[in-house]
Amino acid sequence: MGPGNTTTRTRRRAVPWALLGLWVALLAFVAPFASKLADVQHDRAVDYLPASADSTQVAKIQDQLPGGETTQMVLVYHRDGGLTAADRTTAADQIGEIASAHPLAAQPEGIPSKDGTTLMYPVASTEPGTDEKARDQLVNDVRDIAKSEDGLSVEVGGEGAFATDASEVYNSLGGPLLYTTAAVVALLLILIYRSPFLWLVPLAVAGLADYLSMGVAYGLNQGFGTSVTGQSSAIMTILVFGAGTDYALLLISRYREELRRIERPYDAMVAALRGCGPAVLASSGTVAAGLFCLLAADLNSIRGMGPLGTVGILCALVAMMTLLPAILVLLGRRVFWPLVPRYGSTPKVRRSLFAAMGSSAGRRPLTVLAGGAVLLGALALGALNLPGSLKLEDSFTSKPDAVAAMETLGKAYPGFGTQPITVIAPTDRADAALAEAQDTQGVDSATRGRSGDGWTEITVTAASAPQSAGETATIKDLRDRLDGSYVGGASAEQLDLADTNARDRMVVVPLVLVFVLLILIALLRSIVAPLILVAAVAAVWGAALGIGGLVFGPVFGFEGTDPGLGLLSFVFLVALGVDYGIFLMHRMREESLKGTEPVQAALIALRTTGGVIASAGLVLAATFAVLMNMPMVQLVEMGFVIAVGVLLDTFLVRTYLVTSASVALRRKVWWPGALSKQPAAGSGELPEPVTETVGMR
Repeated sequence: MGPGNTTTRTRRRAVPWALLGLWVALLAFVAPFASKLADVQHDRAVDYLPASADSTQVAKIQDQLPGGETTQMVLVYHRDGGLTAADRTTAADQIGEIASAHPLAAQPEGIPSKDGTTLMYPVASTEPGTDEKARDQLVNDVRDIAKSEDGLSVEVGGEGAFATDASEVYNSLGGPLLYTTAAVVALLLILIYRSPFLWLVPLAVAGLADYLSMGVAYGLNQGFGTSVTGQSSAIMTILVFGAGTDYALLLISRYREELRRIERPYDAMVAALRGCGPAVLASSGTVAAGLFCLLAADLNSIRGMGPLGTVGILCALVAMMTLLPAILVLLGRRVFWPLVPRYGSTPKVRRSLFAAMGSSAGRRPLTVLAGGAVLLGALALGALNLPGSLKLEDSFTSKPDAVAAMETLGKAYPGFGTQPITVIAPTDRADAALAEAQDTQGVDSATRGRSGDGWTEITVTAASAPQSAGETATIKDLRDRLDGSYVGGASAEQLDLADTNARDRMVVVPLVLVFVLLILIALLRSIVAPLILVAAVAAVWGAALGIGGLVFGPVFGFEGTDPGLGLLSFVFLVALGVDYGIFLMHRMREESLKGTEPVQAALIALRTTGGVIASAGLVLAATFAVLMNMPMVQLVEMGFVIAVGVLLDTFLVRTYLVTSASVALRRKVWWPGALSKQPAAGSGELPEPVTETVGMR
């Protein structure tokens, strides 16, 4: 045996172990940081609000006022038959106990309803400041003191109570979300691979990639102040498991294919990485670029999701392209048991579902293309039925105490503002601002509050119910009349969220399309093929939103749609949907470079990648569908739209429409690249069925 062979064998043994050692060291390094990510997660209003909006400025200035940020609550005492004297005494005693236990901004005064059934006490405290844990402790202490008794119902609502209920929901997401996602991915991988061992490898690597992403996200927060919210960290976990498993499916499928052709697992893995590596790199680059475009958003929650989502994708990529290959090589062929790919063996040739799909698309490409376009267009019309903007009280799938309090107030005080509007005015113009606010149409009352650092707080009560058309008009009138002042509060925040989401869509959507298109042009050396892929995923997005419009209200009973649904679902569906187009088109380009006739190249690409794309699509859709089990309406809506969009993209657009367009255009699909100028090498007849190299075999 020569020295060259000895060196090669040594390298084959050393490289996987070296990669494994590097990962052990890396995970040991990030372990102290990954465990701290939950400590820097914040779900205060300012973490979600638009950076430049009035309501954001109000929240920031309130932090600087004496006592810091105010926690607003409303205690609601209610008895169906009417409050008794004893009920009023109980309410006064409980309010007094709260005032003794916690410093309040002002002595609460009860406001009775006209029908005598309800008494509400607005309560505000500066004790917690900006500390979310202290705020939650305050709200829970108040709830412990204000307890129902003898038929008297006591509920704690208001902005502070809403924030606490939302925070508890987001804090509870981490464990259930991770476990449910892992369980769903594990089940699908077992079904796909039909092996008692193989499924464990990509799942374990995805879990380690998620742990790495948590450490990197914490580092970004500490180094650059990147915001971390419950929503963004949940999406990061979903992306790591969904996209990471997709990359693993593609790699393992190609690796299995190479093991039949190459004797040694190390060499087979090198060939597999060379074959699918460019597609995976381009795929992850496309998703990362799309997510990075979110930095152009003005909404804090969406802008913060960009870096965390990008971190999740890149950590998944690194893990699946280094750690996963190392483990697979070390385990050898036996990891595929009982369906072990033997060296020199030929997989069973059979006509698969994707062969049938490809044949129908190849025979009548224009008919299939037109029919698919009409179907997607018809589904997109359902978006016209999407419910309006989601209100605070409709944000939970189950009714917490804060929502129950809001509903009680709405019935007992019809047409009355039970949620304060906060005005922050320059102190030297505070008196004029107060008089102007009191004189504004739709304002029931306005009172002067704290002053500090040149600013004065004014609390305004509207004559209309919270988040009603009347209150919205009052907020807009206050902003128009109070020049130099800021108008905020819970209802103003919802208004700013809706307005800023509309602005962000106008900025981010074109940016995402341009970046994705440029990456595809660079990868495919074509303009036509990238335009087809981008048009396809845009059509999928419209159809998925349309299906959401058909089910959110009538089936799920949702009263509104999250303002950020359109933008976030677009970014995820375009970036993630293009993944499958890259897998398909990259294989089509490989076949074309071999001199294969265009129609054959398109159909062979579908038959050889259709199974792995279907498997990857099912996994990705299932991971996003996990969000539908979460107790927040916005997460349910996002999970549904993205899951439906991925399934449409996988089984309709990628298999039928993109293939049909490629068959109809033939070599023109590669225009203006060199492939478009090569003469046709065959008759254009459909090829014989080929083996479908899917992870299932």
